[in-house]
Amino acid sequence: MKITKLKESILSLSIQDREDLLKALSVSLEETPLSDQVSRRHILDNKMGSCPHCSHDKYVRFGVDKGSQRYKCKSCKRSFTEYTGTWLAGLQGKDVVSSYLKLMIEEKSLDKISKTLKINKKTAFDWRHKILASLNNDDDQDDFTGITESDETFFLRSEKGMEVKGRKSRKRGGKSKKRGISNDQVAVIVTQDRKLTLDLSVATLGRIGKQDIENAIGKRVKKDVTILCSDAHHSYKGFAKDNEMEFHSINASKGERVKGNYHIQHVNSTHNRIKKWIENTFWGVSTKYLQQYLNWYRIKESIKSRNDRVNAFIEKTINIGALKHFHQINANYQKLITTL
Repeated sequence: MKITKLKESILSLSIQDREDLLKALSVSLEETPLSDQVSRRHILDNKMGSCPHCSHDKYVRFGVDKGSQRYKCKSCKRSFTEYTGTWLAGLQGKDVVSSYLKLMIEEKSLDKISKTLKINKKTAFDWRHKILASLNNDDDQDDFTGITESDETFFLRSEKGMEVKGRKSRKRGGKSKKRGISNDQVAVIVTQDRKLTLDLSVATLGRIGKQDIENAIGKRVKKDVTILCSDAHHSYKGFAKDNEMEFHSINASKGERVKGNYHIQHVNSTHNRIKKWIENTFWGVSTKYLQQYLNWYRIKESIKSRNDRVNAFIEKTINIGALKHFHQINANYQKLITTL
């Protein structure tokens, strides 16, 4: 059954029946071993998946390969396994993946994970970033509705873990030698509405422009649906005008904090929480991986009230675009620093 038809069937149920179904599914998921959940087998076996090569939804079982279920697409005729395209493809040591995910969700350090699971620290590092690559910023994102706050914050550019060229290496928590906003700082656009829909996008080095805002949230705002609220930065005003949206500016330099129902206090609070999380938990992260950690924070916030946080996190990581996103990390970083 296709996912759209399944949704229609569920929505046709009474509210009580839906609640009973949700409870039954929650119990069933909790009873399923994590090792079985960290794959697409249950999705593919229930005909709710698609071919990772051509996205066709017609496929059949096609034997077993080293313990992994194989499938063959009826359209492109190519075969694939339950792991093809996911961050687990070609991964050695799948028997400790479930334990790794639990420790990762608990935000344990790479040293702690390496020692606990008896795996190489480089392996622990690679697994973390493959998992984070599966948390794509464009997936499962809703449009912004109602009053929507947006503002940029800045992280000092970091080449943590990389060979520094052209300047002396800097201690963690150092400061730029340039005054004000410069290309030493990475601009992150944070946008959220009052329904807690959240977007965190690494935009550029230095000051943002109208196109940076368009790239970050342009596809998720709508005329007569989104009311944009930001500071007095001219780029936000121009972006709102181009998209024919109602816009309200808060000019902090003139002492403005709140104008009726309009303010940017929620988004500024999010700025502070993200920075504390990144600095206190990871001692800062490399600019190269900053977007992946921001995606992690967004997912963490979206599932923090759920009792099955581990299961919810796993669901987010099992997608067939993970490896593609992982291999794009370096190219995306090179694109970012070309703004220098």
